[in-house]
Amino acid sequence: MSGVFGRVFGKSKQQSQATALASLDKLNETLEMLEKKENLLVKKANLEVEKAKNFSKAKNKRAAIQCLKRKRLYEQQIEQLGNFQLRIHDQMIMLEAAKATTETVDALRTGASAMKAMHKSTNIDDVDKTMDEINDNMENMRQIQDLLSAPMGAAADFDEDELEAELADLEGEELEAELLAPTTTAPTTAPVRVPTAQQSSRPSAQTSKAEDDELAALQAEMAM
Repeated sequence: MSGVFGRVFGKSKQQSQATALASLDKLNETLEMLEKKENLLVKKANLEVEKAKNFSKAKNKRAAIQCLKRKRLYEQQIEQLGNFQLRIHDQMIMLEAAKATTETVDALRTGASAMKAMHKSTNIDDVDKTMDEINDNMENMRQIQDLLSAPMGAAADFDEDELEAELADLEGEELEAELLAPTTTAPTTAPVRVPTAQQSSRPSAQTSKAEDDELAALQAEMAM
């Protein structure tokens, strides 16, 4: 049943759109025709003005007045055509606005139908069920990781508290041994370095004294 209504309303919508397009085309054609007539009447009115000038120069007042009368008739027709064009413009604007409104409503209706279809395919119960499955899978994975990381074999029987206490005792014994250990090596003193000037002056002083002694002995021998 819904398919029949869909086809009926779909056909009516297509027909209305086609009618609107045809109406716009017809209005455009009519507007072009009125503009052409208006341009022609403007040319005729200008021509009557030129004729009136020529008759006036020729002192033919009656003929000049007839030309001016025809000019005014043309001007009345031009004004009437202008009003026709204004009405056609109004009609075209209304049709285009109605067409845009219809297309907007159709787009909104299409979006609403798509959203409704998505809501039908996505049930809140299904979402809750999916989230529960995800949570269960994560919990199972956590339990598996805990089992894999747990110690196995003989290492599983060791008490962590006892191992930590034993480690603390070892550290205490090591610290005590370091504090009680005697000092077996005396501190070494750095050798005293004698300046180079002092070291070189001592041999030179001894050499000068020996030379003085030899000179004194030589003088004693000469005196004898």
